[in-house]
Amino acid sequence: MRTHPPAPAPGRPLLLFDGDCGFCTTAVRFGERRVRPRCTSLPWQCAEPAELAALGVTPARAAREVLWVTPAGTVHGGAQAVAKALLSAGGAWPVVGASLTLPPLRWAAAGLYRLVAANRHRLPGGTAACAAGEAGHSGHSPTRHTPQGTP
Repeated sequence: MRTHPPAPAPGRPLLLFDGDCGFCTTAVRFGERRVRPRCTSLPWQCAEPAELAALGVTPARAAREVLWVTPAGTVHGGAQAVAKALLSAGGAWPVVGASLTLPPLRWAAAGLYRLVAANRHRLPGGTAACAAGEAGHSGHSPTRHTPQGTP
């Protein structure tokens, strides 16, 4: 029996990431500790396809890039999802996030994000599962993840 993850708090954005990818999971956990974005972080594999569809997200897109889903239902992907997470944090992080939304830094961030995403299996914490998103991940994970602290 699968345990359903807790629903995001009303009015709180959702950060969906690839829980099968060690690099992605490590990056999100690092961000939770150091950046502290005001959101609920959740591996996309925790959601049923119907739950993803209700968010306006396909499993294929979720496997390909990190996603920031606003309470109003707007979905931002890749570097712009990272920018939104930074904008939601405290300290100087919103300045960094805002700069990533403006050209030409927006374009550079998008290019860097694509480069990292394409090579995440080669980065620290990366595994063969990290390459699955680039190889046409089926959108179905053999395992389901629960957020940290959830049985």
